[in-house]
Amino acid sequence: MPHAPKQSVISRPTIVVWDVGRVLVEWDLALLYRDAIPDPAERARFVAEVVSEEWHGQHDAGVPWSTMVAARSAEFPQHAALIARYASHWLDSIPGAVAGTHDLVRRLAARGVLQYAITNFGVDAWALFRPTFPILDHCRDIVVSGAERLIKPDPAIFELAARRFGQPPETMLFIDDNAANIATARALGWHTHHFAQGADALEADLLAHGLL
Repeated sequence: MPHAPKQSVISRPTIVVWDVGRVLVEWDLALLYRDAIPDPAERARFVAEVVSEEWHGQHDAGVPWSTMVAARSAEFPQHAALIARYASHWLDSIPGAVAGTHDLVRRLAARGVLQYAITNFGVDAWALFRPTFPILDHCRDIVVSGAERLIKPDPAIFELAARRFGQPPETMLFIDDNAANIATARALGWHTHHFAQGADALEADLLAHGLL
């Protein structure tokens, strides 16, 4: 019976691989509708039932905005104008950097640590977002789920990333806020950091690994 790769107990990562959303940048679909749906309870219902994170996941998996908006508008014709806002006002859902993590990217770069990223991001959204976010210039390569039509936590996206980066999993520390993504990476032999307690906890882990 085959066994999943195991991390060596004595190995240390020498490379950092970032997730983007909610690790390097804040993201909240409700922000698209702050003005269009003033009532907070109504706005919360809308992003839970119509323009939801689950529905948005199609974009991360490779479905273009035009297809998604047309299909959702047919399903909820009374909300067609609000659904269209999902594409036209996308950048409003990204209010700014996650506190503290950009400083860590810069400090790693100053030490010459190789950095990469694997992100669940749709092609249309990425085309708008990437030019606004120069901190990612420190990443040598970025695997974008929508472009590859592979999405975390599918093991295939991690396997593709390791091949494309040209780095063995045991040399890389993968940082992500999603526990399922972390579990997959760990099972494939990556070092991992679950970004659940902010930049200070991440800094401590990077120091413990000798990366800072």
